[in-house]
Amino acid sequence: MEIQEILEKFRVVAVVGCSRDPSKPAHYVPKYLLGKGYTIIPVNPSADAILGQKCYKSLGDIPQKVDVVDVFRPSSEALDITRQAVAIGAKVVWLQEGITSTDAGAYAMRNNVIFVQDKCMMKQRMKIDGETFGGA
Repeated sequence: MEIQEILEKFRVVAVVGCSRDPSKPAHYVPKYLLGKGYTIIPVNPSADAILGQKCYKSLGDIPQKVDVVDVFRPSSEALDITRQAVAIGAKVVWLQEGITSTDAGAYAMRNNVIFVQDKCMMKQRMKIDGETFGGA
């Protein structure tokens, strides 16, 4: 499945590692996606709310269907997060720029989950919409 198709078809995004710090990509990327009409579900064990959205401690705590698990955590955590994503029935695991995991990718594919790594959801959406990225 192409990136554009993923971004147009799947609209409920759980953001693992979502940040309260506006200077971090883990804050401004989901903020951008929220502004584009995506449903953003922050996952951060140390916050109650981020971007005005209720924050969950883990993927397993989210009471609704999740299409995409967008990961802002170190590559070393990607396999465990991917296992959790599969367990909750997510359709896509998306590792942000700089995050890669061969093991997570293999696990996702064995479980029929679309896997994207080392790409920014915001930059990919901007490319589709013909927007340019000027930094934070």
